[in-house]
Order: sequence, then C-alpha cells, then structure tokens
Amino acid sequence: MLEVGMKAPDFTLPDKDGNLVSLAEFAGKKVVLYFYPRDNTPGCTRQACAFAENYGEFQRRGVVVIGVSKDSAASHQRFAEKHGLPFLLLADSERTAIQAYGVWQEKKLYGKVSMGVVRTTFLIGEDGRIEKIMPKVKPDANAAEILAYLQETGTPET
Repeated sequence: MLEVGMKAPDFTLPDKDGNLVSLAEFAGKKVVLYFYPRDNTPGCTRQACAFAENYGEFQRRGVVVIGVSKDSAASHQRFAEKHGLPFLLLADSERTAIQAYGVWQEKKLYGKVSMGVVRTTFLIGEDGRIEKIMPKVKPDANAAEILAYLQETGTPET
C-alpha cells in the first residue's frame, strides 16, 4: 500500500498518440496523477472536463496533469478530441501502473462485486515522492480540491 512520503512508482505507458511517457520525465515538477475507470462515462467525463477547465491554473503553477485508465490509446484519442482535453492521457491496458498504485480493487455496484479501477488521485512532489493521496474522489470536485491544496501549501505560480 502506497503512503504519503513514499517514492512514487515509476512507469512507462503510451499516450493517446502512442508515444511512450515515463513518470521519471517529470522529475523536478509536481505531478497530478489521477486514475479513472473508463473514457466517456459520465463521472470520468466530468472529472476530465474539470481538469481541462482548470488546466491553465495547473500550468501557471508548473503542475503536470496525467490521467490514467486501462482504455486503449485510440480510446484516449477519441476521448481527448471529443472533450478538448489538453493534458496527458495514458493507456494502461496491462494495468502496470494501476496495480503499482494499488487502485485495482474490488468494487460493489448494486450488490454486484467486480474488480476495477477505484477513482484515486495522487499528487507527486518535485522530489518524486507522494505528497498527497486522494482515494475515492468525487469527479466534479477533484480538480478544485487539488488546486485548493496547492494554494494552501503555497505552490507558487511560475
């Protein structure tokens, strides 16, 4: 189980264009790494659009935003185009990062039990360590909660 202060597990995954992206590429920057269940579902779309609406504020603070799901790169491409998503979407069809971050968990919906991605957001500091973990986040509030946290902790605008 990952905890605040631990080194964030590195990974290399394809983005929506098929380019490989590693977490290590963002050393020296804060990274919002959010895991979500599926492209083009109501909650995931609201969450992604909220990050898109606030993307300028994240950029002003030098914060990288990365969304990860087990959807394919092609699915991410359509999702990003449809909703104008300006940040990285990474495809983790093998669940490498999803399992490394412990977000592949048992879920219950209408009494049915299944395995899936639990919507979770990690804030990774410039030093590559986990600064904040937000489990079971609300899609509509996630981006604003992170921005509020960045303001509270004094992450300056660049």
